[in-house]
Amino acid sequence: MMKKITFALTTLIITCLFAFKNRNEAILKPTLLDVPAVYYKIYGATSLTNDGTFITIKSNGVPDHVSPYYATTNFLYQAYTGTTPLGYTFVKNPNTIATQTFTFKIPLNPTVATNHTATPLGAIGVALNGVALYNQYAGPNQPLTNEIASFDKYNGHPQMAGQYHYHVEPLYLTNGTASKTGLIGFLLDGFPVYGPQETVSWLITPTGSNAVNSTLTSSSLDAYHGHTHATPDFPNGIYHYHFTADAPYLNGNGYYGTAGTVTQ
Repeated sequence: MMKKITFALTTLIITCLFAFKNRNEAILKPTLLDVPAVYYKIYGATSLTNDGTFITIKSNGVPDHVSPYYATTNFLYQAYTGTTPLGYTFVKNPNTIATQTFTFKIPLNPTVATNHTATPLGAIGVALNGVALYNQYAGPNQPLTNEIASFDKYNGHPQMAGQYHYHVEPLYLTNGTASKTGLIGFLLDGFPVYGPQETVSWLITPTGSNAVNSTLTSSSLDAYHGHTHATPDFPNGIYHYHFTADAPYLNGNGYYGTAGTVTQ
């Protein structure tokens, strides 16, 4: 009888310990939710998850297009000379594209910040192809003037650690994979980034309705280089950034919202 009681008590204790362990794991481990469809447009992501507060985007950061900054043995290497899209004589910098391990955590439900923090040097967002987005500076408060001639045919280049990035309109996306009016990526505050054009009206013509696209400039946007209205991806309206051909190209006086994080 004593053995049966001892065995029963032991079984009960083990069962309770497992229940306690599983309960604690359930509390400590975040529940992963469905990722909203718009984030799957980030086709360069190696992983997308949603914990209910942040969307986590992982990326290797390498472009899916040709560049003279790939090693010559890479199938995406392509020599490049002549005049860049921005009108400069191309001057290749000494760096080579290298694989990164980006983890971007951006707010699932971005909101305007009480205090707008300045965007730092380095990655401030992610493009649809998983490439990092940078702000308008080459260094601390240094304009892009001295390095803008090193942008390749798609307006990107790598820094010293091989991190390829776009400061200005990523032409591979706006001229092909996406569009001039389409979604291009997200900044770390969770607000989306669009191309340099947007549909401003519809004209009724004898053959039907035609979209009229307007090219934006910095003067079309607010101090943070964005504005609020409905977009095809966010029909209820959202604040969003735009690339423009003039400085600050993507971002102005800091993030509009509260930034998440990026690690690598």
